[in-house]
Amino acid sequence: MPNNKCKNQRNKNKEVTMKPSNEKDTPIQDYEDDDIEEMQEADLKKLIRTLRSSQKQILELQKSLMDKIENLSRENEILRRNQNETKQLVQQETGIVMEVKNSIDQMKNTIESLTNRMGEAEERISDLEDREQERIQSDQRKEEEIRNLKHIVGNLQDTIKKPNIRVLGVPEGMERDKGLEGLFSEILAENFPGLEKDREILVQEAHRTPNKHDQKRSSPRHVVIKLSTVKRKEKILKCAREKRQITLRGSPIRLTADFSSETLQARREWRDIAQVLRENNCQPRILYPAKLSFVNEGEIKTFHSKQKLKDFVATRPALQKMLKDVLHTETQKHGHQYERR
Repeated sequence: MPNNKCKNQRNKNKEVTMKPSNEKDTPIQDYEDDDIEEMQEADLKKLIRTLRSSQKQILELQKSLMDKIENLSRENEILRRNQNETKQLVQQETGIVMEVKNSIDQMKNTIESLTNRMGEAEERISDLEDREQERIQSDQRKEEEIRNLKHIVGNLQDTIKKPNIRVLGVPEGMERDKGLEGLFSEILAENFPGLEKDREILVQEAHRTPNKHDQKRSSPRHVVIKLSTVKRKEKILKCAREKRQITLRGSPIRLTADFSSETLQARREWRDIAQVLRENNCQPRILYPAKLSFVNEGEIKTFHSKQKLKDFVATRPALQKMLKDVLHTETQKHGHQYERR
């Protein structure tokens, strides 16, 4: 039995010595069989403990290595997943970049198209503005031509009507017995006895205007008397101005020159100014066809337009003070008329 025990012990020791160990903390010596036989029991126990400790350390090292291998495997898996995810992200970002690039290209094309359209629109607008400017200039030329034609027509009418006298206030139907020529002779006899026998005063034509009588109109139509000469017309009107009060069968009437509507309007525009001048003893007169004449500082001044009058008034403080209100009113009237146009 002791021999078997020693033999088994030697076998165990031999197995232990066959296992390699790299640990420095517990160095394992290589024992020969003879050395083991010579060992004491205590040394054997110590050797056994050392071997067990080494075995334990080897197991722990093996476990640590396995853990590290497992950790490395997990890390590799994580890296592989990250690589796949990164690859997917790169692919997605590449796709997004391509989409953005395509969108930018489309935007560039759209902007280029809009730029071309804007250029075409600007050209069209420029053409329309040119046409509008041409139309405005054409309208201005037409308006100027119309004004000139109206002025020419007015002058022609004034020339034609220059020998005419217009009688206002003759009741309708009074001419039935004597006719309008007979009524005019009666007016001359009643107001200017010295002119009645003047053979040079010949009536060429007499008529009422307008031709048709409007029953709704309260005042009678005017009577137009066409004389043979302008000189006789002016002589009669001069006598009428001197007499001031003209009558027909005791009823008041008026004798005036016969003008075109344009000239009549121009003469009416002088009325307010002439009234102020008359109130200040400036002896105003409205001359043919539509000129204002009055006395200022002992001199007779004549004006064809209100602008000429305003320029003159600006150099005469007393006259400027006199006409300040009426000229200001006239300026406002013209301003309102311009706004309505």
